[in-house]
Amino acid sequence: MAVDVHTAEASSDIAAPATSGTTSVPGAGSSTPPVQRQEERQRQLRTMKRRATGFLVVTTVMFVLITVLTDASGVWGYLQAMAEASMVGGLADWFAVTALFRHPLGLPIPHTAVIVERKDEFGRTLGEFVQENFLSAGVITDRVRNARVIERTAEWLSDPLNAAQLSGHAADLAVGLADLVNDEDVHRLIDEELSAAVARLPLALIASRGLSMMTAENRHHELFDAILKGLERFLQDSRETLRVRFAQEAPWWLPDAVDDRIFDRLFDGVCRLLQDVNRDPNHAVRKQFDGWVASLVDRLEHSDEMQQRVDELKQEVLEHPQLREWSASLWGEVKEMLREQAAEPESELRKRIADGVQALGRRLCEDDGLRAKGEQMIEDGVSFFAEHFHDELAELISGTVERWDASETAQKLELLLGRDLQWIRINGTVVGGLAGLAIHAIAQVIS
Repeated sequence: MAVDVHTAEASSDIAAPATSGTTSVPGAGSSTPPVQRQEERQRQLRTMKRRATGFLVVTTVMFVLITVLTDASGVWGYLQAMAEASMVGGLADWFAVTALFRHPLGLPIPHTAVIVERKDEFGRTLGEFVQENFLSAGVITDRVRNARVIERTAEWLSDPLNAAQLSGHAADLAVGLADLVNDEDVHRLIDEELSAAVARLPLALIASRGLSMMTAENRHHELFDAILKGLERFLQDSRETLRVRFAQEAPWWLPDAVDDRIFDRLFDGVCRLLQDVNRDPNHAVRKQFDGWVASLVDRLEHSDEMQQRVDELKQEVLEHPQLREWSASLWGEVKEMLREQAAEPESELRKRIADGVQALGRRLCEDDGLRAKGEQMIEDGVSFFAEHFHDELAELISGTVERWDASETAQKLELLLGRDLQWIRINGTVVGGLAGLAIHAIAQVIS
């Protein structure tokens, strides 16, 4: 008899409690997966049970009536033999189907309640079957190869709508990951990495090489010219301000006319000096500047004292409060930028991600070698996984089944399979009757 699997609450309509030694204790084991459309399956199972039982009852009543009311001769003998065989077939199949899920009539008959008694063994057998026939490296690799994973993925990625959708998911994922990270940890990491990176930089040597490159092509003269011209413009623009300042610093007893005369001579002298230096490429001031630059390059490269001084300045900059405030605010700005870019479908971030996704899809579609390499990588990965973890996958199946409650498993299997198994009872009743009729007819012929 086929039995659909019930939940514990409805099991009284389907199955008598199992009395086997493996009957689970309340609270023990693990709950089995839920059965879809459970109420519908329960109704179908009850209906099929009534039909199968009805066939058996009809044949039983038929046998009793023929036995009691007739002399079982002629046609009645044939009908009696058919009814008798139908009863035997129906009862035998009822016993066989019922014995799968419970002890018939609650009697602890050996080799009954098969699922309850041998659930764990069935789980191990199922795990071994799946392992040998579905999880072998060859089977999985062939399946992956026929699935054309890379080709189908490339076509999917090349679609602008799919790329836009994927870019949105990627941006949201980036925002989610950023929110998961502790801000204080990120601030500390940024500060430490920034300090370590700057500390590792040989600034004195870098500055020395940079100045050497400038002086090699006389680029420092352009800088010097710009400084001189800027200084000259500054003096001309500030002439009156400087005059007032000079007068304030001059002795009180010096006449104003003398102050002005002295200031004009000094100021004009400085301006002429700047003009001369600007016009004369070989001016002594320029040579002094060249010598100073060459000396600075040499000291930056070879002077331990100068290098130590540069490192001290570097450390002072790193320890400056404003720099630390900037490094601490950097992560917050990045998170805010990510959040804004992720929320806007037309943002630059999402556009770039979508463009990258489409470019990858097109490359995979056009480049046969790259596509073949990708497929080979997937096949190798799947093959490695199957070869090294197929035992664990088989144990996953058997271990999961072992954790299920035995009685509950039997009830739910009865719900899943019972409606179809009830046809065994019906077929047994019908086939048994036909077999009985044929046997009786043969006996009559022989006799």
